[in-house]
Amino acid sequence: MTPQELTFLEPGAHDEPFPPAEMAWDEPNGLIAIGGDLSVPRLINAYRSGIFPWFNPGEPIYWWNPDPRAVLLPEMVNFSRSLRKTIRNKGYKVVFDHNFKQVIAACAAPRSYSSGTWISPEMQQAYCRLHDAGVAHSVEVYNKDDVLVGGLYGISSGGVFCGESMFSTEPNTSKIAFIALAWYAQHVGYTLIDCQLENSHLLSLGSTSISRKDYMTVLRSAPEPEQADWVFDQSVDLSRWEPGQTD
Repeated sequence: MTPQELTFLEPGAHDEPFPPAEMAWDEPNGLIAIGGDLSVPRLINAYRSGIFPWFNPGEPIYWWNPDPRAVLLPEMVNFSRSLRKTIRNKGYKVVFDHNFKQVIAACAAPRSYSSGTWISPEMQQAYCRLHDAGVAHSVEVYNKDDVLVGGLYGISSGGVFCGESMFSTEPNTSKIAFIALAWYAQHVGYTLIDCQLENSHLLSLGSTSISRKDYMTVLRSAPEPEQADWVFDQSVDLSRWEPGQTD
């Protein structure tokens, strides 16, 4: 594909369709459109099309559908003994959707290994609007002092939960949030957790890669959970949960 074939989206045209997945560029991997806006209808349309926005502050909005796609089957999450011990002994509490705004702000905070963030104030506001619309959700981990120390956020799109970013200010707390997400996804019936792009952290948690074609097949066919209330059951002892078992 040549650069001249890249689709430019019009701001304000919220119902404008995205290009089909096979139109995504090979290099850079997955680039499929540019422009548009971050309105709630546009973002919902994007995720339903297997597409997500990713751009740096000051850049136009770039839209992506990479191949391959990093994903995780909830029942295949890697749950180590050491992480079970941490959950059992540290007294962390997991809740959902208690403070979405604080979670996304923490995900946007500077990291020791990075000089900047793609989660700009514009992006934060857009995903907070998605949260208000009941589409975006947060998983939050609090310590014994009721301080938010880890979490993640993402988008519910049919039978797929699309993870966007995670953070931790105490060791392993982002992993605890991810384990809680996997438990919930299996419990209510999400087929897949979309991790977008592979990295070592996600690989350690059990993510794998599938083709864009296979990802789109799941996205289009997986049924939406009927009982996704986004309330974490506090009677659940995550340290004893065995992925793949529904009890």
